[in-house]
Amino acid sequence: MDTHAEPPLGDQRWDQRNRHETETQRLDRNWTMLIQETRVVQTGVQLLTGFLLTLPFQTRFTAVMTAWMRWTYLGTVAASIGATVFLVGPVSAHRILFRRHLLGRVVATAHVYAMIGLALLGAALTGVAILIFDVVAGTGAGVAAGVTFALLFLIAWVLHPWHQRRH
Repeated sequence: MDTHAEPPLGDQRWDQRNRHETETQRLDRNWTMLIQETRVVQTGVQLLTGFLLTLPFQTRFTAVMTAWMRWTYLGTVAASIGATVFLVGPVSAHRILFRRHLLGRVVATAHVYAMIGLALLGAALTGVAILIFDVVAGTGAGVAAGVTFALLFLIAWVLHPWHQRRH
């Protein structure tokens, strides 16, 4: 077996053999990696959410809103707020469970929260693209932008990593 190849998902023996890690060290490393990854997107998703929350108070925004755009906006805001909740959630879980010797649970939950948060962030960014393209170039351009960016997120954030994981 190639000792430099990534281990199969859940192969803790690889970590023990090649990294010489204990279970606690592996959990600490996984927690650190998860927090670093979520830190990268937390600021962006919080800024996006703040920006979206100010839009209804702009005069031009309400003037150009059709019923379809209103629902798209509300779905986008909901996705952005949801992404914020899930991407910040691991910090809250860690604080509540701190020193309870439940790091395995915290890491597992943080992983799920990060995946949900990223999916919601992709939905929010797709919604933003739809709204912007719709206002600037019309409904057809908004729909085309939404489909294009949804496919881009699906390929870059899901399909390519899954392909890498299988091979």
